[in-house]
Amino acid sequence: MDFIDYYKILGLDKKASQDDIKTAYRKLARKFHPDLNPKDKEANKKFQQINEANEVLSDPDKRKKYDQYGKDWQHADAFEKANQSSGRTRSGSRGARSGGQPDFGGGFGGGEFSGEDGEFSDFFESLFGGGSRRSSQAKSKGQDYQSELRLSLADAFKTHQQTLAIDGKNIRITIPAGVENGQIIKLKGYGGPGRNNGPAGDLYITFSIGEDPRFRREGNDLHAKASLDLYTAVLGGEITIDTLDGKVKLKVKPETQNGTTMRLKGKGFPIYKSEGAGDLYIGLEVRTPVDLTEKEKELFRELAKLSAQKGA
Repeated sequence: MDFIDYYKILGLDKKASQDDIKTAYRKLARKFHPDLNPKDKEANKKFQQINEANEVLSDPDKRKKYDQYGKDWQHADAFEKANQSSGRTRSGSRGARSGGQPDFGGGFGGGEFSGEDGEFSDFFESLFGGGSRRSSQAKSKGQDYQSELRLSLADAFKTHQQTLAIDGKNIRITIPAGVENGQIIKLKGYGGPGRNNGPAGDLYITFSIGEDPRFRREGNDLHAKASLDLYTAVLGGEITIDTLDGKVKLKVKPETQNGTTMRLKGKGFPIYKSEGAGDLYIGLEVRTPVDLTEKEKELFRELAKLSAQKGA
């Protein structure tokens, strides 16, 4: 098994914080997601490597073992037990040489490693019965699965449940309100079965949220437009507008200009796994009246004259 530099895959160094790892993973996972690169085998391979790197480095215990043992980090527990066992053997071997007991010399001290990538020496291989035998008997994690879940903006607005068919099984999941387009969540243990009673793989779900004809989402804020008749724009009044949570009444001030934007605080999109919400911004579009009667036209002429006299 070749050494894979998980830090290099995520573009990080060994001093990276958990937040650094999370940020790098989300950025790269979106860039190389199979849905955005359907015919690019290299991108798909890269996406799998990114998930693997995140799986190890985002877990403090796995990361510690990886930093110490490199590519063989999954066998860290076995190596450490063997090290302890060898230490006990060495302590009694000096007085037992004449009896034919083996003398390990330097034993399992730090010098038994070869290469900076954490590759182990032949001594380790022979201890565990050879590389091929060890790999055939060792427990290993199952394959990770990738799935896409398409949602409407209205679906993503509220916490709800959906059922996914994965590998012939129906999995019912709860989707928190506020998920973002392209966001990836992990369901631990819902991937392929492990080898030799090893842990099951994980399921990575990517959310694809379609565009809504009424609202445009920017982060947790929503943007929409509302039509305003000329009379209400001039004299003021109330209009009824749609939100993703139902209809609300909006007060309009007199002499409101076309293109005015009004903010409805807390009426935007829910913040993921939080009680807060963004704001809703309404852009007002003033409608010019049409199909005027002669009487209406005459009144507008009178208004025009009054406006001209006022400006004179």
